Amino acid sequence: MEIKGFTINFLGDSITEGAGVADIESCRYDNRIKKACALAAVNNYGIGGTRIAHQIHASAKPRHDLCFCGRAYNLDKNADMVIVYGGVNDYIHGDAPFGVIGDTTPATFCGGVYFLMNYLLERFAGKPIVFMTPARCNYGNVNDLAPSPREGKNTDAKPLLAYVEVIEETAKNFNIPVLNLYRDLGIDPHDPVQYEKYTADGLHFNDDGHAILAQKLMDFIAAL
Repeated sequence: MEIKGFTINFLGDSITEGAGVADIESCRYDNRIKKACALAAVNNYGIGGTRIAHQIHASAKPRHDLCFCGRAYNLDKNADMVIVYGGVNDYIHGDAPFGVIGDTTPATFCGGVYFLMNYLLERFAGKPIVFMTPARCNYGNVNDLAPSPREGKNTDAKPLLAYVEVIEETAKNFNIPVLNLYRDLGIDPHDPVQYEKYTADGLHFNDDGHAILAQKLMDFIAAL
């Protein structure tokens, strides 16, 4: 797919907002893509701490409760493309139930993914939509191979890969392309060398990590 001249909406969390990036204008992944692909504009809708699903109990930081499903209504409807990158905060500290495939409301993670994809397809009919899954993380006491130990997590919380698989499976039903960063990004923060080279803290990418993320996304879009 050729995206030269496009205006793209990037809906995401702290990674999309630029946490961990020293030079946001030059190095954050959306701005790298803007320059490399000669985009007309990038609309960055990244808000740190936000989740796809609704939160049951109010967070200590109200900003974290501005879920993707609610913010989707605020996206520039004239944009040529929408890219969504989220789910890791649902895994780390979201208190919504995981749910099951077939849920359709943001009351559960599964339902939130369904609701968001369904809404975007209707609002941006005929325009390309791409989802990216969470990448691997090794963040404080949170290891993506196990359910998050954070206080307030629902009893049906799962390892990060389960959240990744919901995004992929739901997207198949909607025929939405998904870039699986958990599998394909090539950055493993469990490796001490890669942790130091590409991440700020095992979750957020530094400038070098964003360079890899941007290239992976550009290659993925070019192949669509």
